[in-house]
Amino acid sequence: MIRNLQTLAESSQRLSDELKATEAQIPWRELAGFRNVIVHGYLGVDLGAVWLVVEQDLPALSDALARMAQHRGL
Repeated sequence: MIRNLQTLAESSQRLSDELKATEAQIPWRELAGFRNVIVHGYLGVDLGAVWLVVEQDLPALSDALARMAQHRGL
């Protein structure tokens, strides 16, 4: 799960600012910061906190990415 979240966060950094602006409610900067925390393990990775991200934040991100893909005709 951690590796998948890392890949997701890294991939989000490759999206254009214009595209990310279409989903301004997504905290893109925090997503990049989350990637750094899980990759570098700053102060240890809190698996409970990671699971909260999966349960609470991932569904909204998934919906936003689906809308972005639709908007781009992907």
